[in-house]
Amino acid sequence: MAQTNKKPLNRIKVVLVEKDKTNKWLAKQVKKTPVTVSKWCTNSIQPSLETLSEIARALGVDIRDLLNPSISGNER
Repeated sequence: MAQTNKKPLNRIKVVLVEKDKTNKWLAKQVKKTPVTVSKWCTNSIQPSLETLSEIARALGVDIRDLLNPSISGNER
């Protein structure tokens, strides 16, 4: 498989670690399979905005905390 230099879109995995929660826990909270959550955490696929909102609620964070910025400070 070819390696890509694509920047991850979401920070779900990072926030799960910060909150000391597991993929399995999140899967139960948002009624998705652990496989789906794993794919979100590796940025293989992205959750819908509605699901991202559910994830933010479950983790007690602002939805923006689950996303990487689209523009870095030096691009402004």
